[in-house]
Parts: sequence; structure tokens; C-alpha cells
Amino acid sequence: MIGAAHCECLIYQAQSLKEKRAVVKSITTRLKQKLNVSVAETDHHDLWQRTALTIVTVNRDKSVVERELQKALDMMDRQPELDRTVTDYEWL
Repeated sequence: MIGAAHCECLIYQAQSLKEKRAVVKSITTRLKQKLNVSVAETDHHDLWQRTALTIVTVNRDKSVVERELQKALDMMDRQPELDRTVTDYEWL
């Protein structure tokens, strides 16, 4: 089972692409180090205060995939510099 969560996010404090990329890099690195997930910025590359992150994980058990994605989303929600607005799930 492959699970993906596509998240639209806002970064209100970013005043430049450099500041935005620092926030995105920090969050993606933390997610990859602490959880069994892959993360990539998938949209809004040239906008200062918007980003889209896609988180993907794989396991033979769907409940494990769901738990891992939920842990990743919870970790994102605890980051004060990022607000998650829309999340879509995809199961393969």
C-alpha cells in the first residue's frame, strides 16, 4: 500500500524565497529524519508565502501507512512557521 498526502501550506512570515526555502527545508528534513516518509515540495516554487508538500510512505498494511501519514501531518501542524490549509490523500 502506498499512501500520499498532498498538503497546501501558507508561510506567513516569509518575506523572500530564501526565507520560504529555509522553512520548507527545515520541515522536510525533520519529517524525513524522524519518520519513515519521503517529502517533496511539489508546487508553488516561486511564491513567497505558499507551498505544496507531498508526503509519501509505503507499507503492506494500510493502517500503518495511515498512522505514519498522520504522524507526519501532526508534526507539520506543530510547526509555528507553517499553516496547513488543504490536505488531499491518495491511495495506491
